[in-house]
Amino acid sequence: MKSLEQLKTELLADGVIDAAEVAELEAVLMADGKIDAEEANMLFELNNAVSGKANHASWETLFIKAVSSYLLDDEGSAGEIDIDEANWLYNKIKGDGAIDAVEKNLLLHLKKHSANFPANLESLLA
Repeated sequence: MKSLEQLKTELLADGVIDAAEVAELEAVLMADGKIDAEEANMLFELNNAVSGKANHASWETLFIKAVSSYLLDDEGSAGEIDIDEANWLYNKIKGDGAIDAVEKNLLLHLKKHSANFPANLESLLA
């Protein structure tokens, strides 16, 4: 199986993420049944690199599903966003200086599906 770094390089080669690439990425990410910090960070790197491009719609679906799983399916704070997770997400979204549609939809999804929605994340939707 490809390393995350190798896969990221291949995905970014043409600057967009197509349906086949999303399927390959999902297979790699979900191979162990969970999303870890390295994978979640890579998803944001990919999203920042392809933001505003003609990506396949399944890219947004996978991004939201995987990042939500990373935040909400963890053992320490299952079903909610703890302060460390909220700060991590805030910094990831603000890190490139812009909130794109994919990131906004992630926030809206989390707001709907989390037992809580920290104020710093709420401020990103204002």
